[in-house]
Amino acid sequence: MMSDDIPVVVGRVYGIRAVGSTEYRYIGMTESTALRRFARHRANARAGRRTPFYDWLRKHDHEAVVDELELVLTTREDLGAAEIRWIAERRASGDRLLNLTDGGLGPTGVVWSDEQREAARVRSTGRKGMSRPGALNPFYGASHSAEQRARWSRDRAGSNTGEANPNFGKFGPEHPSYGHHMSAEARQALSGARRGELNPNYGRSASAETRAKMSAARVGRPKPSSRRSAHTRHHTNKGVWNPQCRFCDSTVERQFALLVLQGDEKA
Repeated sequence: MMSDDIPVVVGRVYGIRAVGSTEYRYIGMTESTALRRFARHRANARAGRRTPFYDWLRKHDHEAVVDELELVLTTREDLGAAEIRWIAERRASGDRLLNLTDGGLGPTGVVWSDEQREAARVRSTGRKGMSRPGALNPFYGASHSAEQRARWSRDRAGSNTGEANPNFGKFGPEHPSYGHHMSAEARQALSGARRGELNPNYGRSASAETRAKMSAARVGRPKPSSRRSAHTRHHTNKGVWNPQCRFCDSTVERQFALLVLQGDEKA
């Protein structure tokens, strides 16, 4: 247990420079440690983030070092003020800092003009997202806790059903999936992903209670081995439509029987 006499560390102001140089190229603040924040900067640079500082860090990654400039023990506001002070002092002394802002807790530095925003929009239009598969993904090997999954399930319950669904009431050409057909490769991939031991029901069997419920729900329904099967063999496959058959009494069955007859006539 920590003593009340020991001051609590709020954060640190750090500077990043090249080995052998006293000129800082970036000054920042962190509520963690300078080394941990520096490691995050290097990961962002390797991931391809585009800023003047990250462009410099990619080029000088192996020779860049981090220094802890100030330890703040009071408040986060003082931490932000300390960063602003350090940036101003180092710029005044001639350091070519690559910071985009003057520091602090908020966007107190650069404000983009409308032309800059439009130029950034044009540059990013059509740009593919960066994929980091496997071990390159920062979440590789990790998993969300049961509490987090339960929280997501609770927060999202009913958010995509009924009128809340963005495709609610859309049919035909209005539906985004209209006219879409899966390729043979995609179908094969889905089939392989659920085959054998990959199937969630592989090696499992329904309990006696479940089988009893399934049996009760199907009582009175024609089974495929009885009248439904006879309809398929003697009506559907032969192109016969019988108005006395309950399975023939549908527009789809009539159209299918007509197609079968037309096929026999062409043959």
